[in-house]
Parts: sequence; structure tokens; C-alpha cells
Amino acid sequence: MNYTVTKTTPSTRQALNDGGPDTEEPLIFRAPTPHDGARIHQLISDCPPLDVNSVYVYLLLAEHFANSCVVVERQQSLVGFISAYRPPTQPNTLFIWQVAVHQQARGQALGKRMLEHLLQRPELNSVSYIETTVSPSNHASRAMFQSLAARLGCALHEDTLFEESHFGSQQHEAEPLLRIGPKLEVG
Repeated sequence: MNYTVTKTTPSTRQALNDGGPDTEEPLIFRAPTPHDGARIHQLISDCPPLDVNSVYVYLLLAEHFANSCVVVERQQSLVGFISAYRPPTQPNTLFIWQVAVHQQARGQALGKRMLEHLLQRPELNSVSYIETTVSPSNHASRAMFQSLAARLGCALHEDTLFEESHFGSQQHEAEPLLRIGPKLEVG
């Protein structure tokens, strides 16, 4: 599937056609605002097995990390979201926290398209690496990050980060670190 990644700023609402032959409604890729907090929470709730955080967490992401997060709307419904941030000790790294795609928008490479959208933002020009954690059983996310690494012509390395024991009494799979880089160029 071919698609276009368009350079935008967080305040710009950019309509992008999702490229599907059966749909006429554009997808809107933009930075989140605090008005999206409850909607983001609902989207995450609708996308198991993602860990659902409080609405307050999503409000903070939309307020403090809007430049590194993205929401996608179709007909004023939220169908995609990525939360990401630049770790304070690694300003050249974008850490992807959550990638959510509503069931109605799956099968359109929307997760990868949101990642590429983020990499086109001027505020993230100095990003050389993408990091994320993905549990071993999350085959779809692993495939998405492998595909992104291949598209970018970058290596993907996996290392131990959070083991099951780190989650205490909460039953949670290990979350290995995936690192893509060192050079990220989306064209």
C-alpha cells in the first residue's frame, strides 16, 4: 500500500486520505489537546490488551507531550493514538509508549503511518532512534516496528528492559526494549 506522510506542525490539522478504495472519509492526523483526554482514554479501553491509564495521564500527555504524540480522527471519531516522549537523558530518542488503533481502522497500516507522521514533525528532527517496549506475544506490534525499521533502512535491536518480576503482583508479560536506529529518515 502506498501512502503519503505530510510534514505538519502540532497546531496544523492535516487531512490525509487513508488510501483505501472503499472509503471517502479522510483521516485527520494532529497533535492531541486536553480536550482529547477522555476520548483517548476510551480509545485505549477499546484496544485490549493495552494497559489503560487514568484520564489524567492522557490529559498530561496531551498538555505536556503534544509535540511527540498524535491522534487520528475520522468523521470526528478518534481512531488512532500514539503516546510518545523524548527521555530527558536521551534527547535524540523518541520513546513510543502506546500505539492504539481502533478496530474500525485496522488493516490500513495506521500505526506505522502515525509513527511516520511523528517523524516528519520539525520538533522531532533531531530524533535518531525510536525505542519502545513490546511484549513477546504482541505479534502485531512487533511486526509494525519491524516493518518501520525496514522502511527506514535501520537496524532493530532487542534487549531486556522490564522483566515479569518488575511488575510485582500484577500479572504482566515481560516488556523487552526494541530500538530502531541510528538514522531515521522518512521520505
